[in-house]
Amino acid sequence: MKPFAFRRAASVADAIAEVSESGGVYLAGGTNLVDLMKNDVLHPDRLIDIRRLGLTSVAATASGGVRIGSGVTNSALANHPLIRSQYPVLSQSILSGATTQLRNMATVGGNLLQRTRCPYFMQPEFGQCNKRRPGSGCAALAGFHREHAIFGASQSCVAINPSDMAVALAILDAVVHVEGPGGPRAIPFAEFYTLPGDTPDLENCLLPAELILSVELPASPYADRSWYLKLRDRHSYAFALVSAAVGIDLADGVIASAAIALGGVAATPWRVPAAEESMIGRPPDAATFEAAARLAMADAQPLAQNAFKVPLGRQAIVRALTRAITAGAGSG
Repeated sequence: MKPFAFRRAASVADAIAEVSESGGVYLAGGTNLVDLMKNDVLHPDRLIDIRRLGLTSVAATASGGVRIGSGVTNSALANHPLIRSQYPVLSQSILSGATTQLRNMATVGGNLLQRTRCPYFMQPEFGQCNKRRPGSGCAALAGFHREHAIFGASQSCVAINPSDMAVALAILDAVVHVEGPGGPRAIPFAEFYTLPGDTPDLENCLLPAELILSVELPASPYADRSWYLKLRDRHSYAFALVSAAVGIDLADGVIASAAIALGGVAATPWRVPAAEESMIGRPPDAATFEAAARLAMADAQPLAQNAFKVPLGRQAIVRALTRAITAGAGSG
């Protein structure tokens, strides 16, 4: 690991000023960042510790939602009464990822900013990786890409976003609150991540030195009927081949609104509005779910080794929607 300077920030303003002036990197739980530093993937000159800035509250908002500090650990969030009762799909998604020890350290902000687990990015012995070395090429295109994207990829990058939590946040219409040298911003979650295009090293819309302060969730219509399903090669501590976060709201026995987000298939949590809209006004049954699943996967562009993700995605959507209805069976 390359030597680096370390400083503990005294306040949010102090942290932003330090990173803005020195080009340092924010450090919270460090579960992803430190691994990348140890493996010689990232080489920051300076780490700015933000763990003592008080960004650790989970509080109800006046509008009926919840605001989550970026420093809240994954374990604390998954087990918080407000999250378990009002946003169970978020709790399920967090508990499906990593180990208990990692969840005890990893933070909400860090989870949103974790890097891809593409082996060509994670191992610097591979020279071609446009995320790690812009302009060097994408070795996965002609190499191992079984776990890679089937939506939104480009000739520059076919890596996927590894976050489980982000998939659930996508159906909850989260808003990411950040602050930087230019002041505060509120970023709709649908705009937070970016597709690779010609610049796969730019993975989100954060500006230099911007710090995630909190994630705000509006009141959810899916508190009673939602589910997170993660399909992977092994049950314990593996990233998703395909995952699905779904929510259903019923009125008079038919679907009033629905949300579907897929993980493990793109560089962002992947939503297909047409699939969600196709369920509105229809009964919550197998025919409705299967039709929506076909629409959701219709525009997939699989690579040679990952075409299996298309039928797997359809099955994941149907199973998750079915479980969501089962979970809400006692809610009327």
